[in-house]
Amino acid sequence: MTEKLNRRLILKVSGELFSTDEEHISFPRYDEVAKQIIEIVNQTGIQLAMVVGGGNIFRGRERDKQVDHNEADSMGMLATIMNGIALREALVRNGATSTRLMTALHIPEIAEPYIRIKGKHHLDEQRLVVLAGGMGSPGFSTDSAVAQYADELECEMVLKASTVDGIYDSDPRKNSEAKKLAEITYNYALLNGLAVMDSTAFAMCMRSQIPIFVFDIKDLSRLPDILEGDFSFGSLVTG
Repeated sequence: MTEKLNRRLILKVSGELFSTDEEHISFPRYDEVAKQIIEIVNQTGIQLAMVVGGGNIFRGRERDKQVDHNEADSMGMLATIMNGIALREALVRNGATSTRLMTALHIPEIAEPYIRIKGKHHLDEQRLVVLAGGMGSPGFSTDSAVAQYADELECEMVLKASTVDGIYDSDPRKNSEAKKLAEITYNYALLNGLAVMDSTAFAMCMRSQIPIFVFDIKDLSRLPDILEGDFSFGSLVTG
């Protein structure tokens, strides 16, 4: 895929991005991410929605065996909302004053309830949109949420910020011989059980034909390059 992208993208921001070795919640990290995002949007003029994870606080899938998985997933959704509040605050404080936080769980005292048409309107008005609470139901990851929101909000591409610089044929942190895959299909990712995103998210993006670009979060500042068709710093998943 070498053609240029146009305007509307959606970014999956992992919760681990907001933590340090010393702190599960690091406000300087929210600030750092917010400044980068604002700079990217100002530089490119793109419309950007963001789905935040909650892994720095709590992951439902890492529950103890005796804990009901639905309750654990609900706790995980609340963790993403905590990150959403902090990221919105950092974006507003750094100049993106019209940023909107929308949640799948209705907590109107804190955030707008997610309504598809309203979310599209915010993006049309060039507002940053932070989406938290996953899909509002247990059993779905934030990967699935970003795939669903990408379709509903008519985004051109899913940007998946990872801890490695793309997709490999095996875990590069465990296998020094792992090979990076520059471009693959949805079917390849599904048939080979590639774990960079869950299989539901791959299948949803395949259904809607929305490409996925996986890159290292350390390269967040390079996102403007993909608008010129440069995907060399990550891996692309397409049809």
